[in-house]
Amino acid sequence: MEIIVDAYGPEEQAMGWYYYLEDKLAFPFRTKCIAERRISPLREGDKVEVTGMAPESDCQHEMFVLLQWEGRTLGVPLSQLKGMGVEPETKQAIEDWQYWVQQGYEF
Repeated sequence: MEIIVDAYGPEEQAMGWYYYLEDKLAFPFRTKCIAERRISPLREGDKVEVTGMAPESDCQHEMFVLLQWEGRTLGVPLSQLKGMGVEPETKQAIEDWQYWVQQGYEF
């Protein structure tokens, strides 16, 4: 809740989360897909390297990260990924976001 303490609506909450994750995630980092989503080509168990945050405009309702997929840059939901051998701060930020999502919060 500290991340969105001063947010006065969904847009400000989304930007609070965006800048928190952008600051805490040490790119690039390796991940493993832990949950399949219809909006993502990743399958459970796929291992991919995250290269950055998706643009702010793509993160108004959910946090997306970028990776290379079949020769192109693709945004996938951070909630479907688990860090592998990542920095402690990166691990904590991913877990913070996943906790938020698991609690049913949304923008």
